Amino acid sequence: MQLIDWIVLIGTLIFIAGYGVYKTRGSKNVKDYIGGGNDAQWWTIGLSVMATQASAITFLSTPGQAYHDGMGFVQFYFGLPIAMVIICLVFIPIYHKLKVYTAYEYLETRFDLKTRTLTALLFLVQRGLAAGITIFAPAIILSAVLGWNLNTLTILIGVVVIIYTVSGGTKAVNVTQKQQMAVIFAGMFTAFFLIVSYLPENISFSNALQIAGANGKMDILDFSFDLSNRYTFWSGIIGGTFLALSYFGTDQSQVQRYLTGKSVKEMQLGLIFNGLLKVPMQFFILLTGVMVFVFYQFNQAPLNFNPAAQEAVLNSEYSGEYRDLMESNEALQVEKHSTAIRYGESLEIPSSFENLQYRNKMKELDAAEIGNRERARELILASNDAMETNDKDYVFIHFILNNLPRGLIGLLLAVILSAAMSSTASELNALGSTTTIDLYKRNVREEKSDEHYVKASKLFTLVWGIIAIIFASFANLFDNLIQLVNIIGSIFYGNVLGIFLLAFFIKYVQSNAVFVAALITQAIIVLLWLFDIMPFLWLNLVGCALVMLIAFLLQTSIHSPEKITLDDDNENL
Repeated sequence: MQLIDWIVLIGTLIFIAGYGVYKTRGSKNVKDYIGGGNDAQWWTIGLSVMATQASAITFLSTPGQAYHDGMGFVQFYFGLPIAMVIICLVFIPIYHKLKVYTAYEYLETRFDLKTRTLTALLFLVQRGLAAGITIFAPAIILSAVLGWNLNTLTILIGVVVIIYTVSGGTKAVNVTQKQQMAVIFAGMFTAFFLIVSYLPENISFSNALQIAGANGKMDILDFSFDLSNRYTFWSGIIGGTFLALSYFGTDQSQVQRYLTGKSVKEMQLGLIFNGLLKVPMQFFILLTGVMVFVFYQFNQAPLNFNPAAQEAVLNSEYSGEYRDLMESNEALQVEKHSTAIRYGESLEIPSSFENLQYRNKMKELDAAEIGNRERARELILASNDAMETNDKDYVFIHFILNNLPRGLIGLLLAVILSAAMSSTASELNALGSTTTIDLYKRNVREEKSDEHYVKASKLFTLVWGIIAIIFASFANLFDNLIQLVNIIGSIFYGNVLGIFLLAFFIKYVQSNAVFVAALITQAIIVLLWLFDIMPFLWLNLVGCALVMLIAFLLQTSIHSPEKITLDDDNENL
């Protein structure tokens, strides 16, 4: 990195953090600090909701996911627009009418304190883990690629986020996320157009898409019912809808974003804006990854994109064998480059025999390169069995550092760190608010002042920030970081969503049945995940259905005489 990159990177981060502190100075009551003043407009809500979900993992892992596996991951988001409509029609009017600060306050009104507390604890566990991952993801990748100290990076990212989140609360998160999304969009569009401009002169964007398609990267829709396949149209529409309903409807890190709206209409417009823009945004990020794949059809790519992994094997007894494999793969890539050029030229005559011949040759060479990469992973593991060999999360950052002009490298690193800051800030803000409102305030015997609860929320936010940094410091890479975050969510979200659906729609079921059913369901879902019985997206549907079914059966068997404590108005919601 050059001086200009450091100036762009540090200047962007300081501006965002400073802006958040400045704009939210003087937030001394619960309404302003936790409720964000309830004056946010729809575009602020929409961008804040998007920024909360779009963590650094999105911009590091998603392009790498597309590089290796193609566009099929976009199916994961197909259920999101459906979920946005349901939340707008059902969840938002209820939350607004009850004037709650957290989603879990409603559950005590409908059920009882123990059900509210259990649901809040489920949220705190899964979101606390996720907060650590959103700090860890950019830290470990930037550490490996740039040679920076991992623990220093982890602490740096965590501390910067803690400063403005603790200082300004919910409003600080909202106002900074607009700037962060502007940086993110500017950086990603710049990277995309530069990738396209780097393609050979006789390879148009249309040719690039066809080259990607010839290698299976443009296979977007999969209508199979194969449960061994994580991403299909059906898992996206069904499992994705339940995951999005749980995340946007019951996860306080998201609920807190739209509860700041000044009216029901502003909240609903904000979520509809997110629903309309989210799928195209993810499609674009995946397409950027596919274009990186096409770029490396004409340029040399490393055997493994993780520099730490390559360094480990090159300094081991397997160095000679790995270097031979590198030479063999470089020769293979030279052949790939010439074949891709010829295939691009043959596309001028779509039905030509040469077209088919070069297409088949590209598939053959790509399969050979995949074999080389698999052998490289084996050598890396043999040299150090603790080394991470899956390099999906390193693909995009490798491209940025080795191919973008000076200055733009700083901008793209600012994109990654801005995304880390935005999602982590939302998570810490929600963790602090939930701990304050649902656990601390609810169980304090004597009434305290607003200023006391603001101080308590700041303290809990700080504590959760420290916990997230500690977890990030001891975390380890998974198959793919974006999958890990969604897996953690899927383990808990279905159960939580089922509790809320019971509260909203099934008045027959009462608190004791729901509480016991939630405990049983959570145990079953954890077992289903541990034994890998089904793809993680389906855990959302199964968890939701299980808690509702078990609660209904328990209620029927015990014939509980409990009385719903809703008032007449709430029963008609």
